[in-house]
Amino acid sequence: MGVKKKRHDPSVQNGHAKMYHQTNGSVNDTFVDPMAVTWTEKYSSRIEKVWSKIPKFVGTFLVTTAICCMGLGISGDWLLILVHVIKQYRGHVADNLNVTDVDGLLESLKLKGFGYFWLGASTISYTIYYGIGGFLHWYFYVRQRDRPEEWKCQPTKFLSPELERHEIMFGSLSLLLNSTTTAMVACYVSNGGYSTIYYDPFEYPIWWFFLQFAVIFLYQDYATYWLHRIYHIPFLYKHFHKLHHKYKQPTAFSVTAIHPVESTHIQLTLILPIFLIPIHWAPFYIVALYTYYHGIIDHSGINFKAHWWQPWQPDAIFHDNHHQYFHVNFAFNIYFWDILHGTYRRKDRVYTEDIYYGRGKELTKASAKELKADIEERKSENPKAYRDNKLVYDLSNEDLQEQNVATMITKKKKKKHY
Repeated sequence: MGVKKKRHDPSVQNGHAKMYHQTNGSVNDTFVDPMAVTWTEKYSSRIEKVWSKIPKFVGTFLVTTAICCMGLGISGDWLLILVHVIKQYRGHVADNLNVTDVDGLLESLKLKGFGYFWLGASTISYTIYYGIGGFLHWYFYVRQRDRPEEWKCQPTKFLSPELERHEIMFGSLSLLLNSTTTAMVACYVSNGGYSTIYYDPFEYPIWWFFLQFAVIFLYQDYATYWLHRIYHIPFLYKHFHKLHHKYKQPTAFSVTAIHPVESTHIQLTLILPIFLIPIHWAPFYIVALYTYYHGIIDHSGINFKAHWWQPWQPDAIFHDNHHQYFHVNFAFNIYFWDILHGTYRRKDRVYTEDIYYGRGKELTKASAKELKADIEERKSENPKAYRDNKLVYDLSNEDLQEQNVATMITKKKKKKHY
């Protein structure tokens, strides 16, 4: 009789149960924690029955659509898109609202009907965040939890329940701020407030309409590269960005789990072009949808890979590495920025939370403790998350021998110097 192989249970990490508690001697009762968005775990069997009847290509389409919807929901930009569509065909949105003149100040600031905008933005955003976010959580982290080596960037490591609650709570706070900011901009624009947005594609040369896609994309991505890198300066990292790096194994909910100051800073930077240069609303929000989609993908912890038509786009493991190793790989949608500025992860470097500025530490200068911890981190990565299913940063015995020889030479030079 063959020995039955024990299946790895990723719901348990470091001796702590991830989603289950012991009740009346049983460990099979699911712990329903609303803050961990586990409603999908409670109804997992029912969802699975329905899902099993859906064709695979339809299921893939639904998951992709869900990610796009979540991207629009967490930023609240769905409301701005709606405002621009209505403005293009009907004029001002707020003119159609039945709003009493309770606060003349709001009207003078071109924020008439702000309460309606804010309520709509917040309600839809939270519904998408918890509803679709819960679905994505089920699709990957519940439905495929027994085989993480097939899909997860760090298959042996999962966030603890405490960190899951933490990212949901702070994500919800940032979501409120994002929705409020978006509601203000949408209300302001709908009331005829100043912006450089235009609606007729032929108002400016048609070549500018198409060139905007590249201009907006390059501006936003390069600006966020530097914003991200600046928030990794020791002072800003410790007081603001460190909050986001509590999640070494990020999930889609980690996207909005950012310090409120940083979240608002990023959002205001991204919308700056609509007040500075002539921008047609369609290219602007198509680019926004693309970046939000990949923001969720990159934080998902899942080994998504860029398509053949995206030579600029890094695979999801690129940003997963950023969370795992902290101060490296600062770019989002164009990894060339990291290559250009020397912050792209290197095989011959050790990266920890205490090594700042994206350069890492040479293997020859790393302590035995640092090197041991780094090797363990490298082993926890999933080869399937990389191209050709190979661990790009795995250190071979030859690499380590070279490191030992280099260390010995360095020590001899120091002795001669003294």
